[in-house]
Amino acid sequence: MSRKPANQYDALIVGAGFAGSVCAERLASAGKRVLLIDRRRHIGGNAYDEPDGHGVLIHLYGPHIFHTNAKRIFEYLSRFTDWRFYEHRVRAEVDSRLYPMPINQTTINRLYGLDLDEAGVADYLEKVREPRQVIRTSEDVVLNSVGSDLCEKFFRGYTRKQWGIDLSELAAGVAARIPTRTSDDDRYFTDSFQFMPAGGYAAMFRRMLDHPLIDLRLNTDYADIRGQIDVARTIYTGPIDAFYDYRFGKLPYRSLQFEHSHLADRAQYQEVGTINYPNNHLFTRITEFKHLTGQACQGTSIVREYPTADGDPYYPIPRPENEALFKRYRELANNETAVSFVGRLAEYRYYNMDQVVGAALKAASGILEGSASA
Repeated sequence: MSRKPANQYDALIVGAGFAGSVCAERLASAGKRVLLIDRRRHIGGNAYDEPDGHGVLIHLYGPHIFHTNAKRIFEYLSRFTDWRFYEHRVRAEVDSRLYPMPINQTTINRLYGLDLDEAGVADYLEKVREPRQVIRTSEDVVLNSVGSDLCEKFFRGYTRKQWGIDLSELAAGVAARIPTRTSDDDRYFTDSFQFMPAGGYAAMFRRMLDHPLIDLRLNTDYADIRGQIDVARTIYTGPIDAFYDYRFGKLPYRSLQFEHSHLADRAQYQEVGTINYPNNHLFTRITEFKHLTGQACQGTSIVREYPTADGDPYYPIPRPENEALFKRYRELANNETAVSFVGRLAEYRYYNMDQVVGAALKAASGILEGSASA
């Protein structure tokens, strides 16, 4: 294989999170020379973790819990990490008491002073639910499932903080992600594979990108090098509206501000990994990282999350008018012959991590098949 000139690559990949890193690894493993850039100082995107000033491994951008039902995705990532089994549990504070979230048998019994079995909980929910013939919004989803009292206690306030709009204004798919259980299963996820990278996410990404055909440039903005790299294919994982210089206007996102704290005088701060605060405080939740990582050390570190309209884009806001705006950008993207758009920001989708990995594997496979037939 002839060596390419220093500034010539088979692919330029914008963004070193899950989407970009998986694409980089797949293309490099197939013999393609890749330039991977990221405007941040680190790889791993929002999943990046590092020890804080007290030696506690923290997730810089809030908790990232890996879970999937896709064996092939788990096996792919297993090439780059060992795993720690971890089932995430969440509590919600309502009237100064903590309840399992998602709502389950224990939640109902503890909240209302009942002693219902699984069938009894099912009957109770059937009585309190407010049926909706047509499900259009997240409010429809919640009322149809658990009725107005549980909606007000657990969902409406949290949604207003997290998304900046009422449940009635948010697409149905958001609330549909959160199940309601009649059993006492208090796991937040029920996927077949629930693990955390044993050495952390950053270590997993470093192994993924440790390939001689991958050149990595951090602290590098795509806008600053656009058009300067001799490249056959660009894989773009940033916001699609930014790629087109906001031609039709900006796509709305919710952002987050993180307040990290270290508590030197205690080994544990809370009983589970995450506690939600749907009704009190400006923050939505507190996560304690030692639950997630299993790390044994002195002191503990937590993070409070404050949703905001300003800042880095984290969550596409699923509303019909936003989807219509995205479709205008997607029409432009569909006409690109040398650019692939992959990931949550590029596709304006509320993806889980495993879904991003799956989309990246599919995109890389398509690119390699196309180059092989060219």
